[in-house]
Amino acid sequence: MKFLADQDVYAMTTDFLGGLGHDVVLAAELGLARAEDVELLRIAREQGRIFVTRDRDFGALVFDQGSGPGVVYLRILPSTKNAVHSELERVVRLYSEQQLLASFVVVEPGRHRIRKLGSAGPQDVPEN
Repeated sequence: MKFLADQDVYAMTTDFLGGLGHDVVLAAELGLARAEDVELLRIAREQGRIFVTRDRDFGALVFDQGSGPGVVYLRILPSTKNAVHSELERVVRLYSEQQLLASFVVVEPGRHRIRKLGSAGPQDVPEN
């Protein structure tokens, strides 16, 4: 899968995704460290990348626009990184890249919620 990581995503998380074999580009690598949120989403969409962030504001932005790229919102702290990384790995195994490109996913310790862009509500998926 291809991801664009927001500047607020921990290096340990981008390294984790890369270690799983995914193509992860950092916003800063593209000269977008200070880019507006709308610009980050535009670049992710143009490049066919799933946007990864710790910034909760992207939920409203994506649903207000009515289109994506897909967004993975991480509710992560250094103290919860292992649990969140475990759930993130579950997400990338459960869903295809095409599904994630069309969804907003909240990943937190032990569970995730996924909502297709343009759909009525989220689907809660607890840890097995």
